[in-house]
Amino acid sequence: MPVKPLSMPAQRAQSSLPPLDSVVPLHSEQALELALFPWRGQGTLHDRAKVMLAFTDLVVLGLCFLVGRVLFWVSEDIAFQQAMSPHWIGQGQLWLVLFGNISLGMVAWMGAVYGHYTAARRQPWFDELRELLLVIAAAAMINLVIDYLGNWPVSRLWTGVSWVLVLVLLPLVRYGVRNKLLSKGLLTQPYVLVGHPQDLPQAAAALASEPLMGYTPVAVVCPQLPPQTIELAGHRLLPMALSDGARQFLAKPGSYQVVAVLPEHNSGWLRDFAQDLMLTRDDITIVPALSGLPMLGMEVSHFFSHEVLLLRARNNLHRRGAKLLKRSFDILGSAALLLLLSPVFVYLAWRISRDGGSAFFGHERVGQSGRPFKCYKFRSMVMNAKEVLAQLLVNDPEARAEWERDFKLKNDPRIHPLGHFLRKSSIDELPQLWNVFKGDMSLVGPRPVVKDELSRYGKHVDHYLKAKPGMTGLWQVSGRSDTDYATRVYFDAWYVKNWSLWYDIVILLRTISVVFKQSGAR
Repeated sequence: MPVKPLSMPAQRAQSSLPPLDSVVPLHSEQALELALFPWRGQGTLHDRAKVMLAFTDLVVLGLCFLVGRVLFWVSEDIAFQQAMSPHWIGQGQLWLVLFGNISLGMVAWMGAVYGHYTAARRQPWFDELRELLLVIAAAAMINLVIDYLGNWPVSRLWTGVSWVLVLVLLPLVRYGVRNKLLSKGLLTQPYVLVGHPQDLPQAAAALASEPLMGYTPVAVVCPQLPPQTIELAGHRLLPMALSDGARQFLAKPGSYQVVAVLPEHNSGWLRDFAQDLMLTRDDITIVPALSGLPMLGMEVSHFFSHEVLLLRARNNLHRRGAKLLKRSFDILGSAALLLLLSPVFVYLAWRISRDGGSAFFGHERVGQSGRPFKCYKFRSMVMNAKEVLAQLLVNDPEARAEWERDFKLKNDPRIHPLGHFLRKSSIDELPQLWNVFKGDMSLVGPRPVVKDELSRYGKHVDHYLKAKPGMTGLWQVSGRSDTDYATRVYFDAWYVKNWSLWYDIVILLRTISVVFKQSGAR
C-alpha cells in the first residue's frame, strides 16, 4: 500500500498522484513508483545545486581577495591614484594568478576528495565545516610558503587579511547557501528506508537530526509487511513489501537514495539485496547494527581478495594523548574566561550578597572515578531553601512526584527574583569555571549529578564515572530540561564513548546558541 511523499520541493507539490484509497490494490513496485514519482527530476536539480555551491565558493574567495586588497589600501593610507600605479597593479596581477589557482585547487579538492558538491555523499554540517576549515588552513599555508620561497613582491598584510576573511566568510556563506538551496528543494535527498520495522526509527531519527543533509523519507520497504504504519522522525509511512518487483524497481538507477538498516540478527536477506543493488546503482547507504559501540574515529580496514571488513573501535577518553589535549583545552579556556568575565563576577557577587548571604553556593557532586567535589554556582535560592523544599514536598504531591522523577522542579519556590534570571540565562553556572581550572570539572562533559542519581544511570554509570562532569554537554544542547532523564543518561554515555576535541568545540558553539535562545531552561 503506497503512501504519498511527506515533503517535496514547492514547485512540484501539486503532483497528479491518485487518492490514497484508489491505490490500495497496487503491487509494491507500483506503489514505490507512485511514491517516487514527484522526485523524478531530482537528479537535474542536484546537478544545478552542485554548480551553484561550487560557483558560490569561488565568488566568496574572489570577494575576499578584493576586500582584502581594499582594506590593505585603507590601513596603509594609500590614495586611489597611487593604488592605480604600475607597482600596485603588477602586484595585484601576481596575487590574482596565485590566489586564483589556489582557489580553484580548493574547490577541486573539496569536490573531488571530500564530495562537498555531490548529492550522494552527505554528512552532518559540523563534519563538513571541519573539512572546510582544514582546506582553508592548508591553502593559506601553501600560499604563505609560495610567497616566502618565491620571494614574491606581495604584501604579507594583504595575504593575511584575505585569508582571515576567507576563514570567516566562506563557512558562513556556505551555510546560508545550503539552507537556501534546501528551502528551494534543490538539495533535498529523497530516500527509501529498507529493513525490519523495529530497526528503522533510530536510523530515520539520526538522518532527520541533521536537516542540512536534506534527507527526506518517501517510502519504507520491509521483508515482512507489518499491518500498521511506521512513524519515522515525526512522519507516518505505510511500509511496502520487498517483493521481486520491488527489488527490480529499486535496482534501477535513480536520484533517490536507498538506506539499508542492518538488523542484529538474520541479515542475510538484506545482504543479498544490497549485493543486487550494487550491480546497477552507483551507491547505497548502509546503517550497520553497531549501537552501543564508540562510533567516532572508528577505523575501517579491507582485506585483499576477502569479503571481510575490519572495524577498529576506540574510546578516545582512554587515550593518554586525548586526556592531555582535553585538559590543556580546559585550562586555557577556563583561565581566559575567568579573566574576561571577572567584572561580571564582581558585580553579581555584590548583587546577590545584599540579602546577607554568600554570593556563591557549593553543592556536592560526583566527579570522575566517583570522587566527590564542591560544584560552585552563584546562589540563586533564598537563604532557607532546605526548609522551603521540605515543606513543599510534604504539602504538594505533584511537586514531590516531579522531584522524585527529575530531581528538579519546574516552578521552584526556593528561587529568589534575581535567581530566575541567573538560571534562565545559565549565568548561575559561571563559577564552575573555577572547578574547571582546578580540575574537578571540564568545559564539556556529562551533567554533574548528586550521589543519589547514580543509581538511575544503570549500565551507563561506568561511562559517567570515566569522565569529568562538564559545565555544558550534549544534554544541555539537546533540549536541556525538556528531555526526560533516560535521554539525559543516553546523551552522557554517548559523549563519553565518542569524545573528540572537535565535538567539544561544536557543543560549546551550540551552547552559546541555546543560552541566547534560553531553550529548555528552567
